[in-house]
Amino acid sequence: GRWASTTQPPRGDGAEAGSAGGADDHGRGSGGDGGAARGARSGGDTATHFGFSTVAEGEKAELVGDVFRRVANNYDVMNDFMSAGVHRLWKDEFVRMLMPIADPRFDTSVKLLDVAGGTGDIAFRVADAAVAAGLRGRTDVEITVSDINASMLGVGRERARARGYGEGRGGEAPFPRFVWQEADAEALPFDDNTFDAYTISFGIRNVTHVDAALREAARVLKPGGRFMCLEFSRVEHDVLRQVYDAYSFNVVPLLGAVVADDRDAYQYLVESIRRFPPQREFAAMLRGAGLVAVTHTDMTFGVVAVHSGIKPAAA
Repeated sequence: GRWASTTQPPRGDGAEAGSAGGADDHGRGSGGDGGAARGARSGGDTATHFGFSTVAEGEKAELVGDVFRRVANNYDVMNDFMSAGVHRLWKDEFVRMLMPIADPRFDTSVKLLDVAGGTGDIAFRVADAAVAAGLRGRTDVEITVSDINASMLGVGRERARARGYGEGRGGEAPFPRFVWQEADAEALPFDDNTFDAYTISFGIRNVTHVDAALREAARVLKPGGRFMCLEFSRVEHDVLRQVYDAYSFNVVPLLGAVVADDRDAYQYLVESIRRFPPQREFAAMLRGAGLVAVTHTDMTFGVVAVHSGIKPAAA
């Protein structure tokens, strides 16, 4: 009965209705001028998308990484501006779904991997919930925050220090224990069957090869471990989608220009949301990576969705 091993699907439409955002906890690589058309480099490199642009696969990681280096210092403030604070509700509900803290079947140790988790928004929520649940002294909790972008990890480490995480009290070992790891979601530096849970929040859409990242997630999870992803999704209602699109493409880049002095980075983020597959298509990708008990739960009329899957128990 690990945190991650429950096979009960998430229930409910987690977050309250609110305005949609364009921010994310990102994934792989670097950013750039989102709207400008771009040709793939010569030399046989396969073309892929960077927002609405076409680039070489080898170029996308550099471009996405540049985006997140540029926005790292304003990242959390911009999340609040763009979503009117609703991203906090989404993340709170995401962690509630992950952690059945009333479940008496806790193991003596739990290892969580938060991929593309740079600034620590999900990791700190998990840590806060573990402390509030009274797990100190009875469950060894280790939270590994992984990100390909050193700038984002630097922000997360500073936030951890400010919150007192990673420092023991009165000679006690730190609780929870934090590990900060610069790593590529497509080639994680962890052994097979290591983690009880794998989370990724607003990051998977920035990965160049999503299928490769999902296979890595399945590889590093323990049998019975749980994959959970929070990501922008497809609004099905026609009128709401028109309103959401108008806000995303007109307001979010403007906020990026005013608040973060970087319109292009936030134009890319909006475009990357539109390029991400809808809920059922992404669920099929999870199954293709070998996960079972796959579910998705829409929040705020489908602006975002929580995707969940379980690594099958060993035969």
